[in-house]
Amino acid sequence: MELILRAFNLKLKHTFTISRESIEEQPSLIVELKSEGFSGFGEATSNPYYHTTVPMMLQDLEKIRTVIEATQDETPEVFWSKMHPYLKEDMFALCALDMAYTDLYARKKGKKLYDLWGYTTEKNPLTDYTIGIASIDKMVSKMKELPWPIYKIKLGTEEDIAIVTELRKHTDAVFRIDANCDWGVEETINNAVVLKKLGVEFLEQPLKADNWEGHKEVYKHSVLPIIADESCIIEEDVAKCNHHFHGVNVKLVKCGGLTPGRRMIAEAKKLGMKTMVGCMTESTVGISAIAHLLPQLDYVDMDGALLLSEDIATGITINYGKISYADLNGTGVTLI
Repeated sequence: MELILRAFNLKLKHTFTISRESIEEQPSLIVELKSEGFSGFGEATSNPYYHTTVPMMLQDLEKIRTVIEATQDETPEVFWSKMHPYLKEDMFALCALDMAYTDLYARKKGKKLYDLWGYTTEKNPLTDYTIGIASIDKMVSKMKELPWPIYKIKLGTEEDIAIVTELRKHTDAVFRIDANCDWGVEETINNAVVLKKLGVEFLEQPLKADNWEGHKEVYKHSVLPIIADESCIIEEDVAKCNHHFHGVNVKLVKCGGLTPGRRMIAEAKKLGMKTMVGCMTESTVGISAIAHLLPQLDYVDMDGALLLSEDIATGITINYGKISYADLNGTGVTLI
């Protein structure tokens, strides 16, 4: 098996702002694994919140190139277990590697990923489209630029309620709110009352990740469901989030890829929690992998490639929230 590593800077259509940062381009690592005439692709982006950079991922994968390339036809689960000890301090790199290997494995089997896993796609949820923090006029403009059935609105400003109130005047779409750890307990409970009346479906990670007492208080008293993001990173966190959140947003880069991501989704379902997978600002490589998890999800946020001014791959396509799969097997991805 041959390992090929490529670094990209993905340019965005607009400056993308959340409560803790603004970006105009997104560094990303693409992993390709080649074997027997087939290629599998995976992706992970840099992220300052999780202290991850593309050079770091490149270095960590190069260190174990020989181990990776010596791999034979093992299942993705066995491969992940073998790679985890080497990359347990760099889950983003592990994600890109796991994604590429799982894609390659499915292509060799002549199956799309969802077929490999035995999923049916008839009831796939729609994806939201994210509106980053900006002036109210700019946020309205971004929303009008792309009419959509569900918007995820980034908040964490002095004008949060005013923003949602104004956006509501311009669409009947469902709203989801992501405060990225920027609210307090009482603020969240009080905001939820107002936001529910404004057609908000749920709140994502309103409090700081480690404020477990606060999470429990909000869980008990919020009139809107609360979904964990920064508080749910790896597999062990799902059970920890139970009775503190109503659901979990699994991010593949944080947990180490599709293999552990599927286990986290299964655990959340077993506990009676809502399931969601979210994306980073990434290309169609990462987004196409997420698409194959849709049959197991209640919600999905997989709009990353829609935020780019230029993509680096083809794969799944999205039209008004609905995902269509590529004809190719595996994740269906081809690099442009």
